[in-house]
Amino acid sequence: MTDQFLPGFAEAHRLQRARYPAAEPGWQPDWQPVHTVYVPADRVSPSTVAGWGAQALGLVKEHLSGPAELAGVFGLPDAPARDVHQRVLRKLAREPIEDLRIDFEDGYGVRPADEDGHVEQAVVAVAAMRAAGALPRRWGLRVKSFADGDPGRSVRTLDGFVTGIVERVGELPPGFVVTFPKVVMESYLGQFCGFLERLERELDVRLRFEIQVEAPQTVLFLRGELAESFGGRLAAAHFGVFDYTAALGLPPHEQRLDHPACDHARHVMRTAFAGTGVELSDGSLAASPASGSAEDVYALWRRHAELVRHSLGHGFYQGWDMHPSHLVSRFATVYAFHLARYDSYRDRVRAWEERRAAGGGVMDEPATIKTLTAALHRADAALALPD
Repeated sequence: MTDQFLPGFAEAHRLQRARYPAAEPGWQPDWQPVHTVYVPADRVSPSTVAGWGAQALGLVKEHLSGPAELAGVFGLPDAPARDVHQRVLRKLAREPIEDLRIDFEDGYGVRPADEDGHVEQAVVAVAAMRAAGALPRRWGLRVKSFADGDPGRSVRTLDGFVTGIVERVGELPPGFVVTFPKVVMESYLGQFCGFLERLERELDVRLRFEIQVEAPQTVLFLRGELAESFGGRLAAAHFGVFDYTAALGLPPHEQRLDHPACDHARHVMRTAFAGTGVELSDGSLAASPASGSAEDVYALWRRHAELVRHSLGHGFYQGWDMHPSHLVSRFATVYAFHLARYDSYRDRVRAWEERRAAGGGVMDEPATIKTLTAALHRADAALALPD
């Protein structure tokens, strides 16, 4: 009946629901890692996850021996500091890395004589972690960019890695994703996705990928239908602060995640992928403690926590960690962020469901209730430890 008076409406509405599933009533975000740890391929081993966890725990035991120290470093009141301190200790002991990316790009470099060998080394490491139950819930690799002019090297590494995993393990374990960096030309996305489809047919697997927004040119072609056009394979978009700020010509001392130029890129990413279900991740802090002294470790943690809070405030619930020390400030800041408002969010949702005033003069709209519910769901996922 509708199409009789509004020709084309039914098809437009079908496209809307397919393109923007996260805008549908009742939609909740899936579990999303709070971070991605990327490690150069030649340094990945079966003990990588455990090693990062041990180093981070060592820093906590040396410099955050109790809640009072954590409260001082991260600016928390005593009561939440006790909760956060215990959560950080448990997390580092049980799941120090939620998302591991084996890096064959910037962190690895151009090493044509070595890359095939390091692909095999990475396959062995992943198989060993899987056998030991130590493979993170999300994992994968970052290949070289097509923008470098050698797409053959990129897809050779991807082919060798995925094929090697399937042959050695017998399947592609859950949680796999491939990161596609420096997407300067939109056509590279279609070419890369075409290769993924071919690999899927050959190996009988399902492959998902994430793009890195590292070039100003990329920002100009981001839009919601990208997710739809790649058959659901586009899983996430990750912001790359250093390549992005360098491409804009910013001075070196302004290459920072909280620069206004980065805020602009983040807002474009949020706008382009709003409602699509595509996950968003922020960039990283390219720094480690200047020394092992408490003063230098605290300085690193405070700066990293400041950037993590900045990302969270912009709706980026995931970021990249580049050093074991970052795990401490990442988890402490994420836990404090979610715990700070959890009870008030829950009370407001309950008040809405019970058709009563929330108190404090709050008048929630349905859209706000949806956001509150999603925030609680996201907090539950971030605060929980896997079985």
